[in-house]
Amino acid sequence: MADSVSVRKLFEDNKERYNLVKENARIGFDKCITTPKLNRPGLELTGFWDHFRENRILLFGMKEECYLKNLSSDRKLQLFKKLFTTQIPAAIFAHSIEVPEESFIMAQECNIPIFTTTKLTTHINKFLMEYLDWELAPNVTKHGTLVDVHGVGMLFTGKSGVGKSEVSLDLIERGHRLVSDDSVKIIRRADNVIIGMPEGEESISHHLEVRGLGIIDVPRMFGIRSVRPQKRVEVEVRLEIWDESKNYERVGIDSEKSRILDVPVPLVKLPIIPGKNITVIAETIAMNHKLKVYGKDAASEFEKRLKMEIKDKETKNKVLNYLKKDYE
Repeated sequence: MADSVSVRKLFEDNKERYNLVKENARIGFDKCITTPKLNRPGLELTGFWDHFRENRILLFGMKEECYLKNLSSDRKLQLFKKLFTTQIPAAIFAHSIEVPEESFIMAQECNIPIFTTTKLTTHINKFLMEYLDWELAPNVTKHGTLVDVHGVGMLFTGKSGVGKSEVSLDLIERGHRLVSDDSVKIIRRADNVIIGMPEGEESISHHLEVRGLGIIDVPRMFGIRSVRPQKRVEVEVRLEIWDESKNYERVGIDSEKSRILDVPVPLVKLPIIPGKNITVIAETIAMNHKLKVYGKDAASEFEKRLKMEIKDKETKNKVLNYLKKDYE
């Protein structure tokens, strides 16, 4: 889990996208942001501090500007002193509003970075909350390969050398899209959706390591349509060497689930034996998952039909037995 995001990173990542301008040199760049939520200090300016959260970015809009304009310089100094002596990581003035001189004085004393933006207050609030929610999301790195198969994010896992990259290479050749090989970074969004993406530098992402062959640059070899930067993880396919002592699922009624970042994910344990077409099976797993999403579960429907047939047969046998005993 990413516990914090530095103010420096927030500024560097968003200065062009959100028109952020640093107004007081580079003070406070080392401060850390630990929550995606922002504070609108409207009520605090009037003296109501009961629900003030000290670890949130302060966001000033036009309403706060209008209120501050009616205050004396001494009163503004008192308010900014009380605001800036807390643990706030930064202050942002939206809508191109004029930053009060008193805020610069207290920011210098308290090491608080001040930013301005031309964006509307509601827009910058939404944008930054989405950015921080992403950056602060719980995350984990999984050893495996993530491929978009028929629109389904399939995470292939298993021991080293079991054939994850080879299966992925075959899928890519058949028109499916690679997300990440060997090391997959997975983050959990607030709505319990888990997203997978390459781990590490962009320059080495979207490469496949095939044992005996080496590193393959997938987008150069198969075209830019053969990769994608991220994908929701929807199914885990665990590749295993065939073990005769194990009982593998044959009907699909008792489906298993793994947990990634405490989110349940359908799990398919796929045994590897010579001559088995794992690629076609992987495509079938993806299509079967999509059918389940639309409420069509073949295994459950098969079980229901089987039970009905057994029940009908029992009823028919009862009738036949009754008729055999009818001697009139």
